[in-house]
Amino acid sequence: MQPFFITGPTASGKSAIALALAERVGGEIVNADAFQLYRGLDLLTAKPPLADRSRLPHHLYDVLAPEESCDAQRYREMALPVLEDIAARGHVPIVVGGSGLYIKALSHGLAPLPRGDEALRARLNALSLEEMLAQLLALDPQAGENVPLANPRYVQRALEICLLTGRPQSSLRQTFSQTEPKGHGVVLHWDREALYTRIDQRVHDMLEAGLLAEVRAFAEKRPPDAEVLQFEKAIGLREMRAHLADELALPDAVSAMQQASRRYAKRQITWFKREHWLQTICLDSQQGAEWAASHLIDLFPCLLRPSPPTLSLSI
Repeated sequence: MQPFFITGPTASGKSAIALALAERVGGEIVNADAFQLYRGLDLLTAKPPLADRSRLPHHLYDVLAPEESCDAQRYREMALPVLEDIAARGHVPIVVGGSGLYIKALSHGLAPLPRGDEALRARLNALSLEEMLAQLLALDPQAGENVPLANPRYVQRALEICLLTGRPQSSLRQTFSQTEPKGHGVVLHWDREALYTRIDQRVHDMLEAGLLAEVRAFAEKRPPDAEVLQFEKAIGLREMRAHLADELALPDAVSAMQQASRRYAKRQITWFKREHWLQTICLDSQQGAEWAASHLIDLFPCLLRPSPPTLSLSI
């Protein structure tokens, strides 16, 4: 059974819909959210609650320590054996998340790219987005065609590839345009104002669930002069830390976290608009996860008729 992908912007309901669908079709869920791979900050990274994860197998949550780094290549290497094992047991692999490049790494494969270099990454971490962009576009003028230039993490990785290989990263990433996708999938779509309302409310829900205590406990484990980890770029961490340090009033921290989340959602929407192999599913507040799961089965009846237990995503 080829994987089924449920994608979309933050707060679009991906995890709940994936769970409802998996319970109906005998599926298992595979995480494709870059920050949910890490242990810790469960509320901040909006991981599915433990009660939901106990209802059926969820894979690739809490598999990395905070000090580890990850990129699309490493994610692919972790995910492929999981997908193959799920399919070998006759179950449906349901990949869910909003990290577009990680999803693309599974659906289309990756060209051979260098692994991350910790020393170089530390130097790049000290640069602003504008400084990294200037270097990237000087080395690879076509970078805007395959890199979300407003996303510091993707810009940093693209620049890293250019510096490590001495070649434009866009020329190395031709696999995407030359490969048919492996599997089917959808991108969840909401009216923008409705999505932004969901994002804003989710921040309040996180606070009520104990977000500040979670961030405080995480910060207490980190030396004040420690270098910034990849994991610490999760949206909201900087804002909540600023509040805990009495640098930002709570309403201002909440507003900043909401704004950063809305900006991230906008970047995700732009990314997934280019993914024409994904079918768009329009949602509103009247349509819950159960409705969406039924709708997906209607659109993709193959979910109920698994093919023989073989899976090959090798490129």
